[in-house]
This record gives sequence, C-alpha cells and structure tokens, in this order.
Amino acid sequence: MNTIKNTMSKTLTHAKITPHRSTARGHSDHGWLNTYHSFSFADWYEPSLTHFGSLRVLNEDRVKANSGFPTHPHRDFEIFSYILSGELTHRDSMLRKGAEGAAGSDKFYRMRRGDVQFTTGGSGIAHSEQNEHPRDTVHFLQIWAIPWKRGLTPIYHTRHFDDAEKRKAFVPILSPLKGGPDATFEQEKAAEPTIEGTIPIHADFVMGAGLIAPQQKFDWIVGAKATESTKRKVYVHVPMTKNGKTKVRLDGRDDILNEGDGAFVDGVHAGDRLVVESVGEVEAEVVVLDTA
Repeated sequence: MNTIKNTMSKTLTHAKITPHRSTARGHSDHGWLNTYHSFSFADWYEPSLTHFGSLRVLNEDRVKANSGFPTHPHRDFEIFSYILSGELTHRDSMLRKGAEGAAGSDKFYRMRRGDVQFTTGGSGIAHSEQNEHPRDTVHFLQIWAIPWKRGLTPIYHTRHFDDAEKRKAFVPILSPLKGGPDATFEQEKAAEPTIEGTIPIHADFVMGAGLIAPQQKFDWIVGAKATESTKRKVYVHVPMTKNGKTKVRLDGRDDILNEGDGAFVDGVHAGDRLVVESVGEVEAEVVVLDTA
C-alpha cells in the first residue's frame, strides 16, 4: 500500500496526541461475547489506562444471537450503549419486561443502528442487555463516565441519531445536564441537556459521532460550546466497522488510526478545532469523547 501523504498542516501545535492501538486493548472472547477494552475493565487491568478525565470505560462488544448480559446492578456511573449494527434489547429494574406501557417493548427497548441507550446508575439500578435476535450478532460500544456526584436518582434515556446527519458533520450525542452539579430538583426532572437534541449526562462530558467520506475532513470543536471548563481532553475512537479499510488522521499528523484504534488528545482547550480526516478507501465512523 502506498504511504498516505500528509495533506494538512498541524493546527493544534500545543496538543499532545497519543495513539492507543487496538492491539494494546484488553481482549476477551467468551464465545457469546467478543470484547475489547480500551480502559481497565473486569479481569484486564492496566494501571496507565484506568480513566481519561471522566471517561472510565470504552468497550467494543460483539454479542451473539440469543445471548447477552443477564440482569446485573450498577451504581454511580453514567452508562451508555452506542449501537453499530444488529439489535440490543435493554431492560432494567425501573421498567420490567411486560410493563412497557404505551411505548411497547420493541419500540422502547430494542435498539438498532444509530440508537443510543443511556442509564444513570446513581443510587442503584439493575439492568440487562440481551441480543434477542435469532441469528444476527450485535456490535456496539459500551461507555462509562464518572458522574460529578454520587447517589443521583437513577434515570434512563433512549434516542436515535440518523446516519444522514452524521455524514454532514459530527453530531453531538451527549452533553451536560443544564444546572450542572448543583442542578435543582426541577432541572433534574426536566432532564434538559446543554446542547439541544442530545442526551443529558451528569458529567462535564460531550460525545459526538460522525461518518466521514474518504478524503473528507470534519471539525470537532473542543467542548462543543457546552461547557465552561477551558482545559479539556478528547478521546477519539475508530470502531471496527469496515473490515479494516477505515483510516483516520488527526490534526494533520503523521500517525494514522486504523479500525479499533483510539487516540488521547491532551492539552487542548475549549474552542480548539480538532480536524479529523478520513484517509482510507471507505467511509470512516469516528466517535469523540470530550471531557474535562
């Protein structure tokens, strides 16, 4: 393969960008579950990879048909699943199977490509994530963030984000709850995010996702104008969706990110422009996780 030529100049000269290669991730294949851990998780522990700002967990999971995670408890984490392909059915201790009401179990729980399911574990919640499809494997990212306070009231949100919009620019997926750590009861109940159309999260944390055509560039504006914190970190992840054909460059630098790779972008400030360029032969799916 010819060397991919650098067609850009660096704009974030003050930023430190460190690739996190897919081969450096933790990996377990349990038969029903094939999972990669970008940060220490379960039996895989790497002391240098315990968190990045408030980002605590980034697992890339494939779960086979008619299997999944049985009901298990969570506390004091913000937990969200980003569906890449297949179906994932979420149920929890707040709304049980058969008690979905007008929403209907399929419409409310069964998530597909473009859906994001979000749970505030808070003071305690139990949930399950099952692939109830008879044949197809589900591929998704499971991400955890550390909230700004403990003992929050458990809550969940499910929202769809269209691929068509992701092909135009990075689409914000999550943004901080209005009111921040001192949000009132009314603000918690209203669950209004800082960025309209996103899911509110109890953390100084913004998530975005884009689908970038070959030789095209998207800009991620650090902080997404949703936070007052000036010093920030961004973790970029390239999911394994195109059989290894995806390639991404950040800020015009020499390092190329392949599928499964991530990158730590440190020393950036709110308002900085991080340029993400697709330099492979196919469309690149890119997820950005922006934290204080």
